[in-house]
Amino acid sequence: MTADERSFVPVRIAVLTVSDTRTPETDRSGQVLVERLTAAGHHLAARQIVPDEIAAIREVVRAWSFQPDIDVVITTGGTGLTGRDVTPEAVEPLFEKRMDGFAWAFHHVSYEKIGTSTVQSRATAGVANATYIFCLPGSPGACRDAWDHILAQQLDYRHMPCNFVEILPRLDEHMQRRKG
Repeated sequence: MTADERSFVPVRIAVLTVSDTRTPETDRSGQVLVERLTAAGHHLAARQIVPDEIAAIREVVRAWSFQPDIDVVITTGGTGLTGRDVTPEAVEPLFEKRMDGFAWAFHHVSYEKIGTSTVQSRATAGVANATYIFCLPGSPGACRDAWDHILAQQLDYRHMPCNFVEILPRLDEHMQRRKG
């Protein structure tokens, strides 16, 4: 089947902003993601802001990964190097499978924009409970870059030669359960 023969398949995406200071009114990075995913035709399944605390981040991501009406979780914030940046520490233990290629692709895109400053990001991704999880930096520019240059294509069933949507039904083969 060619890309022209495929129809768009919307996925259900939850957006989690990790920040001690952001509010729904000041969450620019989360808003960038919401605008882009809905403009692409996907469904916003949930949106929340949590503080930079391992337990709070892990609790929400874990809960969302078990919800049958959420296919993808995207976090923004907490991937830097400061003492309060703990998103990778909170989320990576949940991964059943790491997606090392995502971090490489993110840094490749980011390098073109900000040069060597990209090394300060610990963007990461993986799969947990048949749910894709992507952890992005907290800047609107980084969220735009990740969406526009990686996620928009990989979350589009029409993207060839392969994409995340076409294998979504098979993520849980080892668990013998399927998401709704």
